[in-house]
Amino acid sequence: MSVLEPRDADVAPKPAAAPPVPVGGGSVLDRAHRALSIGVVSVVLVVAFEATAVGTAMPVAARELNGVSVYAFAFSAYFTTSLLGMVLSGQWSDRSGPLGSLAGGMSAFAAGLVLSGTAGDMWLFILGRAVQGLGGGLVIVALYVVISRAYEEHLRPAMMAAFAAGWVVPSVVGPLAAGTITEHLGWRWVFLAIPVLVVLPLALALPAIRRTASGPADPDAPVAPWDRRRIRLAFGISLGAGLLQYAGQELRWLSVLPALAGAALLVPAVRGLLPRGTYRAARGLPSVVLLRGIAAGSFIAAESFVPLMLVTQRGLSPTLAGLSLAVGGATWALGSWFQSRPRTEPYRERLAVVGMVLVAAAIATAPSVLINAVPVWIVAVAWAFGCFGMGMVITSTSVLLLKLSAPEEAGANSAALQISDGLSNVLLLAAGGAAFATLGGGAVGHAVSADPSTGSHPAAFAAVFLPMAGVAAVGAWVATRLGHGSQGQGQDQDQGRVRVRKS
Repeated sequence: MSVLEPRDADVAPKPAAAPPVPVGGGSVLDRAHRALSIGVVSVVLVVAFEATAVGTAMPVAARELNGVSVYAFAFSAYFTTSLLGMVLSGQWSDRSGPLGSLAGGMSAFAAGLVLSGTAGDMWLFILGRAVQGLGGGLVIVALYVVISRAYEEHLRPAMMAAFAAGWVVPSVVGPLAAGTITEHLGWRWVFLAIPVLVVLPLALALPAIRRTASGPADPDAPVAPWDRRRIRLAFGISLGAGLLQYAGQELRWLSVLPALAGAALLVPAVRGLLPRGTYRAARGLPSVVLLRGIAAGSFIAAESFVPLMLVTQRGLSPTLAGLSLAVGGATWALGSWFQSRPRTEPYRERLAVVGMVLVAAAIATAPSVLINAVPVWIVAVAWAFGCFGMGMVITSTSVLLLKLSAPEEAGANSAALQISDGLSNVLLLAAGGAAFATLGGGAVGHAVSADPSTGSHPAAFAAVFLPMAGVAAVGAWVATRLGHGSQGQGQDQDQGRVRVRKS
């Protein structure tokens, strides 16, 4: 893949023109787009249902498989292999189109679920999660390439909003259904039932993708070989992330060794797989990729501790604590829908700034319930506004990424966006978890009793939420750099984009 860098990486020239697409029409549900739109949103629904349902069954699975001590690895295995899948999918999609990556990813996703659902011990269960993560990484990047190739630029915000809306119903129904199945039939059926749901999305999506988005972006150009160095870097980033997660879970002096090894693997991998200038918020594509990581990491790291804080510090039941976040799914979809309106297109950068301000305010407001005089519903209100902001930011970064990517680079750039998202999640979660444990947070598990104050450690929760609010505030500044700089500067002026560096 030919890669050109601007002389001044802080200036990204005008964005690339939208690539020619094989279908027309003015709506994502018109005759030309209907089958494809329903198919890809169905894929999102299945992935969303799995994400919300499997987490409910996981504790029971770990207990029955005598694997509570390695419980966290069931999550980290999915994450680390998904990073590898993202890079592979980026190259695969750029070389021959997203069809193979999507079909292979969904197949691996289903195979991993079956492997976990039939596992006889915890390590086989974790292996299934790793296979599933590889499939998930292949799928998410392939979907972005489909949107890039099969939809005109003015329709892409609506499709990204549809993706966000696809999470609303699973976020409500998924845990309830999984809990009922686990209680009456057993946890294995949660894993074994989901692969059946994969058949319908594939039947809808694959024929439509074959008609509209298959093959290389430029059929007349020679097919580029697999970039082996990028694949090695992908293995490095996956292994490095896994080592950092392990080190963050083991607060011992010996944990410094895996932490250092993980950092040594991550640094060169991140530099090679993300756009040049990402770490310093260079204008254009680098800032888009960086903002995605900042928004996702700070918000998810904070959200992970909200139910625990409400249960242990204010005595809420787990059900009520979970319901305090339930409205967030709807407001997230609402924010995503709002940014998709044609009238908001000229203000996309401002929407991202406002969205990050809402996210920072929500995270900073949440720990106010550590003061007993503050009503607990404040968290639900704050999180509803924070999710609205996330809906605007996450979808806007997706739209901008495709706008700034050449057709033949949509896969690699989409992989960079997803890597920034996932890697930021694990790094900020590890940092937040370490701060939480250092200030005595490990003892709050004993506070789930009639008197939660006996295990109260408000400082431990404050040490998570306040730094994450600061990270989100930095994201508001990064959002001011999403636009392009002055035209006429940089080597890549004729192409009008900053590209992911060739590895």
